[in-house]
Amino acid sequence: MSNPDELLVAISAAVESERSNQMSLTVVVGGAVITGRLAPEAVWRERVAEVLKDSDRLGPFSDVFARGPRGGGAGRGEPPTHLHFHLARILQGSLGIPETGGMYRVAIKDVSAWTVGDLSYSDQ
Repeated sequence: MSNPDELLVAISAAVESERSNQMSLTVVVGGAVITGRLAPEAVWRERVAEVLKDSDRLGPFSDVFARGPRGGGAGRGEPPTHLHFHLARILQGSLGIPETGGMYRVAIKDVSAWTVGDLSYSDQ
């Protein structure tokens, strides 16, 4: 979407203000379907920093996430510009990649469709 969906921005702002990670959402971005739960940006950054810190090769990048955003953005009087997913999967056929869920950051302006809820597939 060239203009971010106001309702999606409001949902993201509510997640940020409540510091909750219980909002399930499914979005379509560039033809990919991503499904999972939203997290406040600070919580998302902290978790990514923890994962990177434990890696021998990627450890130095953990500080980039731990520092937090510069300037404006959510929590600083401006509406959020990104969705921060955790326990998220990219849906491909009958698979969710990765199976255990990953951490994804999606620009709200790039979301072409969305629905509330976490989609999953079953072989039954």
